[in-house]
Amino acid sequence: MAADLHFEKPLTELRAKIEELRKFTEEKGIDFTDEIVKLEQKAIELEQSIYGELTPWNKVQIARHAERPTTLDYIRGIFTDFIELHGDRTFGDDPALVGGIAKLDGIPVTVVGHQKGRDTKENIFRRFGMPEPEGYRKALRLMKQAEKFGRPVICFIDTPGAYPGMAAEERGQSEAIARNLLEMAGLETPVICIVTGEGGSGGALALGVGDRIYMLEHAVYSVISPEGAAALLWKDAAQAQRAAETMKITAQDLYAFGIADGIVEEPMGGAHKDPTATVKRVQEQLVSAVRELLLQSTDELLESRYQKFKAIGRYQEVSNEPLKHNA
Repeated sequence: MAADLHFEKPLTELRAKIEELRKFTEEKGIDFTDEIVKLEQKAIELEQSIYGELTPWNKVQIARHAERPTTLDYIRGIFTDFIELHGDRTFGDDPALVGGIAKLDGIPVTVVGHQKGRDTKENIFRRFGMPEPEGYRKALRLMKQAEKFGRPVICFIDTPGAYPGMAAEERGQSEAIARNLLEMAGLETPVICIVTGEGGSGGALALGVGDRIYMLEHAVYSVISPEGAAALLWKDAAQAQRAAETMKITAQDLYAFGIADGIVEEPMGGAHKDPTATVKRVQEQLVSAVRELLLQSTDELLESRYQKFKAIGRYQEVSNEPLKHNA
């Protein structure tokens, strides 16, 4: 049973009341059918009200939910014949980023993605899905291998950001991220990216240069975490909710800006409420995108990718004429 978030408390309490009445009916033989029906209808209306009016901060909380499907969950549910590959051939392996080769609807593909843990022990092992340089270099090694054999690349993005430890910086964290951006921009094979939870900073962008970028309905994608933005802007990380409201980080915002190419609908309450349904919807989106992109020539693929990222962002031309001041 997925743990409830604080804004879900009224709905949780109402459902508990319904279950209490059902149990009382069974044990005492008193008919509360009419009351239960009324409360169930009220629960449906409350559920639609809560999830239909989610704030950006609510979405951040859902995106970070510990029980959302992870990259390995998607791999097990979507792909066949998956073989995980390890190491960057330079330093070592990074459990915070997994990858390998598999088949998607019979099509050979390469899959890479951030991997969070399910409990404290696993999260410590996987550093809460925050890769070190060797993780990004492993991902790039697999992408270049995919390019060599003509396999589409699929990237699952779900990380607070790249690991900020001193050792990671000493081994070239920023260079590894920059190298991925450069190489992915010119990768001569289809690249599909999907933000499944939290897409944080350069740690997410290092897997985010693709021909198609999709986001789950309650996923977020930002240059910095709301806590980090709040600490920079107001010197107070506790202002994270305020920051989330102004940063335009939701899937709906990113789609409106033309950064995300599509939004994958989640079950009511979030992906963790029905992981099986979520995985199926993601699978349908990926199969459609891969089959579409495989119809393009390499030149068409690279040109459309270039135009896609060139079009991101808005600007306003300012006149070079000197400003006139009133006397």
